[in-house]
Amino acid sequence: MSADPVSSVKVGIVQMACCDDRLANMGKACAAIREAASRGAQIICLQELFSSLYFCFEEDYRHFGLAEEIPGPAVTLLSGLAEELKVVIVASLFEKRTQGIYHNTVAVIDADGRYLGKYRKQHIPDDPGYYEKFYFTPGDGGYKVFETRYAKIGTLICWDQWYPEAARITALLGAQIIFYPTAIGWSSGQPGLLNQQQFQAWQTIQRSHAIANGVYVVSVNRTGTEGDMHFWGGSFISGPFGEMLYEAPQDGEVVHVEPLNLSTIDKIRVHWPFLRDRRIDGYGPILQRFMDE
Repeated sequence: MSADPVSSVKVGIVQMACCDDRLANMGKACAAIREAASRGAQIICLQELFSSLYFCFEEDYRHFGLAEEIPGPAVTLLSGLAEELKVVIVASLFEKRTQGIYHNTVAVIDADGRYLGKYRKQHIPDDPGYYEKFYFTPGDGGYKVFETRYAKIGTLICWDQWYPEAARITALLGAQIIFYPTAIGWSSGQPGLLNQQQFQAWQTIQRSHAIANGVYVVSVNRTGTEGDMHFWGGSFISGPFGEMLYEAPQDGEVVHVEPLNLSTIDKIRVHWPFLRDRRIDGYGPILQRFMDE
């Protein structure tokens, strides 16, 4: 069913701390989904890799045992919940595609419990505390938009959020809302000023995607301390002109529901016609790694 262009939708976000017990994490996430649904949420997004600790802080072959097929057990469980509650669920999972090929993947489940498909993370970081290239193969299925019961949504994942190209393509595919399941934080002992500079940059780049594309942006981060990393929470929802509609605290678990007026997208794009005025004939150099002399 196509989303009504003048309709509104209630979006739920779940910011939570994780432990090393997958069943406990899954149970907490399901309880939070129920809570969000009870408050009227129609589309609910979970944080990146919500069913486990953020294992990419180290390179350890044992962690490949956390992966599962998609669709698989987690999607089956969440599909039943989505059908029962009549909600769309955006769930970030560690996917085993085949022997030796693993992805950081989002599964999208519609409000009737149907599995609509997956998006595999395209941009894979490799930094101290974020050794994702050890685990994840870059996604090769392209950018995706899913036509759910309530809205047309795009799903990108964490490190993707720093790349305007990813947001632009997702918007051009028709997304009204771009969801970013996220796991990002500060290393212990890092200076407080640098912490806040990083946090502000993280917010600013994503709000700029909302402005440049005239879409809602929903970023859902984890919270809590895991080893040397303190995840900074701060999940937020931005309107299509970059206005901050909601910002979660940097510490503490949160379930929040926010109504979004989808007709605002057209109003913003008419008055700020960035998509109209794009000079697509001059963008060829963007396909180069760097323009050497």
